[in-house]
Order: sequence, then structure tokens, then C-alpha cells
Amino acid sequence: MRLDELLEELQARINAARGTRDRVHSLLEAVVSVGRELDLSQVLRRIVEAAALLVDAQYGALGVIGPDGRTLSQFLVVGLTEEEIEKIGPLPAGHGLLGELIRNPEPLRLTELGAHEASYGFPAHHPPMSTFLGVPIRVRDEVFGNLYLTDKRGGQDFDAEDESVISTLSVAAGVAIDNARLYEASQRQQRWLRASAEVTNSLLSGSPRLEVLELIARRAQEITGAALADVSVPVAGTDDLVVELAIGACGETRRGLVVPVEGTLSGAAHVGGAPFSTAALAEDDRYTAGPRRFEGLGPAVAVPLGITAKDARGVLLLARQLGEAVFTEAELEPLLAFAGQAALGLELAERRNDAEQLALLEDRDRIARDLHDLAIQRLFATGMTLQSAARLVQHEGAAERVSRAVGDLDETIKIIRSTIFGLRAREEDAGPSLRARVARAVGEMATTLGFPPRLSMEGLLDTDVAPQVADHVMAALTEMLSNAARHAHATRVEVALQATSDEVVLIVSDNGRGIPAGGRRSGLNNLEERASSVDGTLKVERPDEGGSRLVWRAPLGIG
Repeated sequence: MRLDELLEELQARINAARGTRDRVHSLLEAVVSVGRELDLSQVLRRIVEAAALLVDAQYGALGVIGPDGRTLSQFLVVGLTEEEIEKIGPLPAGHGLLGELIRNPEPLRLTELGAHEASYGFPAHHPPMSTFLGVPIRVRDEVFGNLYLTDKRGGQDFDAEDESVISTLSVAAGVAIDNARLYEASQRQQRWLRASAEVTNSLLSGSPRLEVLELIARRAQEITGAALADVSVPVAGTDDLVVELAIGACGETRRGLVVPVEGTLSGAAHVGGAPFSTAALAEDDRYTAGPRRFEGLGPAVAVPLGITAKDARGVLLLARQLGEAVFTEAELEPLLAFAGQAALGLELAERRNDAEQLALLEDRDRIARDLHDLAIQRLFATGMTLQSAARLVQHEGAAERVSRAVGDLDETIKIIRSTIFGLRAREEDAGPSLRARVARAVGEMATTLGFPPRLSMEGLLDTDVAPQVADHVMAALTEMLSNAARHAHATRVEVALQATSDEVVLIVSDNGRGIPAGGRRSGLNNLEERASSVDGTLKVERPDEGGSRLVWRAPLGIG
């Protein structure tokens, strides 16, 4: 009998040693498996799966502590199906027993978790759980999160050996998480560098400003995983901002919105010259001014496009979906650098445009001098020659043709002189020309419309159109474009301005929903009254293909 007892004891010890060996082998496999991954989400999933397998737990979870250090920002579960998780409802935020490990980051073992004083009980459709093992995960000196394991199979309690195994795994998990975060940060940094280079290349290659702004917003949206990205720019003569570009969620409704500086996230970043962030954009009591167009959006950050508040050329706003992670300091640093470099690129592009404009003005002066000194003199000499030759022509028809040619030369000289006057005109001397005023007004409407209108101009607009009539043309153009922006819901607007021999014609057409027969006519009445005041007319057309076409006419001068 004694020998049998010794043999049984020996066998038990062999089995225990074999079990210990198997568990150590499983632990090593788990450590290798966890450390093999570089994607952070995959690392976290591997950790909680390995932990449940090592201690034979039916359920396992990993809670990531949020930036506030008091709640869970992420919660991964194993042992439950997607249908069961959906029935339970919102995932835990770190209250009750789960919050106990956040407040006291030390291993915790319980035979009955419901008996703990911090336990709140379970929500509806939650499976019953009894035994519990919780172990914190530390990344360097920071508590990254906690492992939660429940219901050891076989109805047994979690023992000290289970706690030791999971504590060992948590150390390896901390190293793996740190490596994954470093790898993620390096990858993100490379993406920011590539985006900055792409923006700079686009600017230096002469791409339109709006196209470059869209590139800046789109790359920032992609890298940060934002649902919405918009760019607000200052409105001249006011303290407000206007959303010049918006992509992603709510983009269509935000484009063209006026954003007050006081009481908005973008306004705070513009005035402060620094990033401002929030955990829930739609619910933040600090930013209640302006239109509330943030349904379904949560964490957000606004970054000024400039080195300092004085030179800020706008604000980049990024917002994630409700329930997603807030923007961290690690994300804000490269984002701010990207915004600063983008702003520097925009400034360089503006300086280049100024230089090109100066070169254009100098070239116009040269052309004006050449026309005056060469072309007009040669035409005048040719006319004089023809006039003297006409006296020698005996044939009546030929003489008439020569006389007509002399008259044509005189008209050509007048046209060239008008052109020279237009080329040499300076805004500081004679005020902005009609062409320049129209081009500026049409360009500014691109922000409100959400797209640039198409513009064409013909004739001697700067010389033949009287200043009073030019003022009426500008007022009519502004009214037409404003009506198109407010009521037409168009995707294309075309503006045509022409000066003929006796009148100026302004045509604004769009492909919107058209002008309803019984709709409001206050805007049209204003246009008709303005046309009548200068002996002009207004014609409203409804093309067969849809939209509207307004034709405003007036004499070149006021009698």
C-alpha cells in the first residue's frame, strides 16, 4: 500500500511538472505570438485571446484607459459573439468593478465578482459571471489598460499560478504594445512627410489654390482617420470665418457657412494661433455659436494654417465619428507641423503669384509702349499715304474703297488707343477697372457657391462703359450671383459680360432648379428697377434643359 501511494504521488508530481512545462510552453508561445504583431489593434486582440487561453477562462476582455485616466476608451472582448455583444448594448466605460483596477492598478482575484463592493451588477442580456481575475498592463511607467478574465472552466477559481502567468503575459504585452505604438508613430510620421511633400509639389507646380486646400484637407483626413475635414478662411472686413472647403461627413451642408470667431472651435484656433481640441464637438458647451452641423461627430481638433496667429491663413478642422478615440498629443504634434508647412507653402504660392502679377503688369506696359510707338505710328503713316494716293485715283469705285480703308484705319487706331489706355490704367490712379471688379466678384463667389463660376468678358469694357453704368453692372452681378447661391442649388454657374458698340450685356445662367412661376420676385424686381434706372432691360429665360438665364442690358452711357 505504501508503494502504491508513493507511485501515485510520483505520478501526480510528474503530471504537475508536465502541466507546468506545458503551461510555460504555452506562455512562451503566447509571448512570441503577441510580440510578432506590429499593428496595435491586432496586438491587443492577440493579448486578450492568449490570456483567456492560458488560464482557461470562458470570457476575456482588454480595456484601454482613456486620456482622462479614469475611463476606458476601448474595450475588446473574447468569448461572446457579435450578436451577444450587440444585445448587451454599449461597451463598459470603466465604472464599477472594472474601474477598481483603474483606480488601484494591482492584480485582483475574486471567487464571486458580484460580491465585491464596487460591483454594479450586469446589464440586460449579459451572461452570468462569477470568478474573476484582473491584471493591469503597463507600458513603461504608464498603465495602458487592464486584462479582465472571468469564469475559469471546470467551475474552479483562478489561483496564484494563474495570476502569475497573466502578470508575466502582461509584461510581454506592455513591450509589444510599446513596439506597436512606436511603429505606428513612425508610419504616421512618414505619411505626414509624404503629404507635406505632395502639398509643396502641388503648390510649386502652379495648382489652383482651392485644389491645394482640398489636398491639404484630404490628406489630413486620411492620416488622422477623421470623418470630416474642412478649411475656414477669414472674411475680409469682418471678424468671421467662412468654410471655403469641406469634405466627408456634413461636407455639403458646411461648405460656405459663416463661422463666428467667438464660440466656435475653429474661431478659438484662429484667434489663439494654436490647436484646440474637444472630446465631443456636438456636445461641447464651450463652442455653441454658429450653426450646429455636427450630428454624429465626436472628437475634433482645429489647427491654424499659419506659424502665428497674425499670419494664419485659415483653420483646418478635423472631426471623428462619435465614440472614436480623441486626438492625442502624439497626433497633434505632426498635425501642427503639417499645417504650418502647408501655410508656408500657401504663402510662397501667394508671393509667386504677386511676382507673376508684377511681371504681367510690366509686360502690359511694354506692350502699351510698343503699340503706341510702333503700331499706331505705322497705321497713321499708312492712312496718310492712302489719303494722298486717293487724290490720284481716277476710278470712282477704287477711290471709294481707298477712302473706306482710311476710315477703317482710323477706327483701328481708336481701338488700339483704347486698348493702350486699358493696359496702362492703374487701380490706384483710376480705381479698379470693370474687368478687374467683375473678375474679383466672380472669384469671391466661389466660396459661397462651393465651386468657381465660369467667366467670359468681351469688348471695351474698361473704356466704353460709363462709370455710373459700371456701378449698376456690378450691383446687378452681385444680386444675380447671390440669388444663384441662395436659391438655385446649382452645380454650374456661367457669367458672360460683353460691351458692344452701344450697350453692355450681362448674362448669368445656371443649371439649378430654375425660377418657379409663383416664387418670390424681390430679387428680380430689384434687377428690373436697376435696369430701368439706366434705360436698360432685364429678361428672365427658362432654358429647356433646366436652370435659369438672366439677361441684363443697359446703354454704355447715361444720357
